Amino acid sequence: MQRNIGQTVNEGTGEQSSQLENWLKLAQIPNFGVAKVAKLCGKMGISLEQILAESAPNLGLLGFTAIQIEAIVRPNVSWLNASLDWLSVSTERFILHVEHPDYPELLKQIPSVPPLLYGYGDPRVLSHHQLAIVGSRNPSPQGKENALRFSYQLSQVGWTITSGLALGIDGLSHQGALNNNGITVAVLGTAIDKMYPQRHIRLAQQILEHKGLILSEFAPGTPMRAEYFPRRNRIISGLALGVLIVEAALKSGSLITAKYGVEQNREVFVIPGNILNPLSAGGHSLIQQGAKLVTCIEDINEEFQHLPCTWARTKHHKAQKNMTQSLASDKLLASVDFEITPLDIVVQRSGLEVSIVMSQLIEYELSGLVAAVPGGYIKLGGK
Repeated sequence: MQRNIGQTVNEGTGEQSSQLENWLKLAQIPNFGVAKVAKLCGKMGISLEQILAESAPNLGLLGFTAIQIEAIVRPNVSWLNASLDWLSVSTERFILHVEHPDYPELLKQIPSVPPLLYGYGDPRVLSHHQLAIVGSRNPSPQGKENALRFSYQLSQVGWTITSGLALGIDGLSHQGALNNNGITVAVLGTAIDKMYPQRHIRLAQQILEHKGLILSEFAPGTPMRAEYFPRRNRIISGLALGVLIVEAALKSGSLITAKYGVEQNREVFVIPGNILNPLSAGGHSLIQQGAKLVTCIEDINEEFQHLPCTWARTKHHKAQKNMTQSLASDKLLASVDFEITPLDIVVQRSGLEVSIVMSQLIEYELSGLVAAVPGGYIKLGGK
């Protein structure tokens, strides 16, 4: 049955609908992705539509295996229609094939290009300059604050923040962008109609309310599989110009994202941490391998000076950084560590009355210099 699939959402010409259906059929062919279809079409001078219309004997002559021929000659119409039915429910849904004008150009450049992208929101967001932020699912208090602060400030100067909607650093990175009313992209490791984790369903709603995007390469109804989560990491890094690792252990999914970033010729950045914290070990290993150590967003932005969106407010942030460094020389602020510092230790180090310490710490907290955490305070910026 012919559907009416649109150029950017789900309204458009019959030709566009037919093109989408062809790519939905291609996605069913085992071991035959975007690179192979491009190679075959280029070599034989034929189109995807012509390949799908060939007879079984001719497909054999083109090099297709028996299993691949069966998938072409007898495509799963129920699966195809399930995707089109999901799409038809709302104009806020989209399916992009790799030849669609809204398919992100950066993603076309990676190995193992996803032939289809399913999503909620406006697909034109995918053309924004994106920075991926990833890290531990069980971050330290400092890691949590870094994720919120960096995503907020990067969003403030024009970056779209991309992450995986997972617990921990991923979710906090989305939230930091939202706190600035910024735009953020969440890439799922599950089917587009199965939000995971469920506790982040409200966060996903907020992302869409702020004109962000929920994205997956997995069709509606696709069963959940553990190996899909590392697989989606290539999309997180592939959409972005750079990858920022906030906190990551030596054996971490975040390091998979960083590895993909290196393979895709993306910039890789790491926020350093305590050498005794195992959650810092993965990031420190990346720094030893050549990733850039960053302590503020200027360390990231200076790698992208050709992008006006990230440099429109650089002077403002340099001034803000200088102010923060000046404040950090204050005796009271110097009494707060970058790890949890109990209030009584701050009082003891500063030599000030408890009431004065508490009053000043509140001011520092409002200025974003410290954060109150269980057990005391941690320093967020400065020296």
